[in-house]
Amino acid sequence: MGQFDKAIVSTPGQERIAPAPFGGHVVVHATAEETGGVLGMWETFTPPGKGPHEHTHTREIEVFRVIRGNYRFRCGDDEFDAHPGAVVVMPPNIPHSFRNVGDEPGQMLVTVTPGGFEQMFFEIGRTGANTIEAIAAIEAKFGIVNAQTKALGLTRP
Repeated sequence: MGQFDKAIVSTPGQERIAPAPFGGHVVVHATAEETGGVLGMWETFTPPGKGPHEHTHTREIEVFRVIRGNYRFRCGDDEFDAHPGAVVVMPPNIPHSFRNVGDEPGQMLVTVTPGGFEQMFFEIGRTGANTIEAIAAIEAKFGIVNAQTKALGLTRP
């Protein structure tokens, strides 16, 4: 891991905004590069009825704090709802997903450790990826396994 020896400040009006692969967008507050690899942090803004398809992180633990909206999470065989104030910690190597089940846009603060996964959002924005295949190829680079990456033969042992 690299050096992490100064504060990181993310201020309104100077945010780094990137598209989310399921619609909506993310506002990145801290990156692995800035934290010596320790973590990545962003807010995800999720339209009603949207969320990522079921996927598995092979590298990170994810921590979600619901700020606005009502989300339905799935982790392995468990399914549960999380409302404002709830914190959900997802283990690596377990299939999971979430969806905004409310009628209003949702917002969550997300932290991953170790960091690095936040770069996926920038890569989607940089490349303009907007098909399942193109997004799956980018996800695979960041250690995400799901039905799309398997079907396209993009998973790595």
